[in-house]
Amino acid sequence: MSGPQGTPMDVAALEAIDVHTHVQASVLDDPAAGGGGDGFAAMADYFKAGEVTRYTVPMLADYYRRRRMAAVVFCVDTMHVSGREPHPSSEEIAEQAARHADVLIPFASVDPHRGAAGVRAARRLIEEHGVRGFKFHPTSQGFFPDDRLAYPLYEVIAEHGLTALFHTGQTGAGAGTPGGGGLRLKYSNPMRVDDVAADFPDLQIILAHPSFPWQDEALAVAMHKPKVYIDLSGWSPKYFPPQLVRYANTLLKDKVLFGSDFPMITPERWLADFAKLEIKEEVRPKILKENAARLLGLT
Repeated sequence: MSGPQGTPMDVAALEAIDVHTHVQASVLDDPAAGGGGDGFAAMADYFKAGEVTRYTVPMLADYYRRRRMAAVVFCVDTMHVSGREPHPSSEEIAEQAARHADVLIPFASVDPHRGAAGVRAARRLIEEHGVRGFKFHPTSQGFFPDDRLAYPLYEVIAEHGLTALFHTGQTGAGAGTPGGGGLRLKYSNPMRVDDVAADFPDLQIILAHPSFPWQDEALAVAMHKPKVYIDLSGWSPKYFPPQLVRYANTLLKDKVLFGSDFPMITPERWLADFAKLEIKEEVRPKILKENAARLLGLT
């Protein structure tokens, strides 16, 4: 897909919408400095991704534009656990994504432990920066999704009709490092999102990833709660659990979304393996684009 920066998105011209990509560099960074640290290298090793480039928002826009795809872009605010401010900031991601609105959809991230200040930041990000949703990573942020400390954030997101995307299941963050980097997998059981869906019935929710080892829980929540979706990022489709493929092909065909987890998994790698799955031809376009376009209000 080609076109001037800042032009509106032409959904009909897109091949796919990737609902799960990470921005891992700022436009203000010194390209010669490298970076990412040991955690970034460990994650690349976990995904068997080899040498991985840290992408800025404009780099992501160029990458997806050349592939005639759109992408949801975000960082993760892990201030409570890591002690570090997100880099780049959600403000930078939103401002840069607005210049590439033909292919990028900005999500933000606010650590629930920020309390009232975080709620104010979320409102600003929506009303002044135009973000379209929020990414939560319970394991990296150290909270259960149904902890009431996060409820004021959900209220703001639901009030504006936006989407909350929750990491679920195993994670590459901390994998293979001593003690898993101190990160606790228990926080990312998708069943902990069920209370959120019940208490905020108008909140659009995405359960990110095949939710190992809680795949059945994720399927149950998505089946039971009308506004809960599942994205397929973070795994090569050749490793998808059989029950996930079965539900994606049938009962959840309108609620399953293409996501890669780029840059750790490229859309090319994901799509090549997805092409080999026994997915009905009429379901493929739903998963690759149509479900996301409807959920995100693009059509």
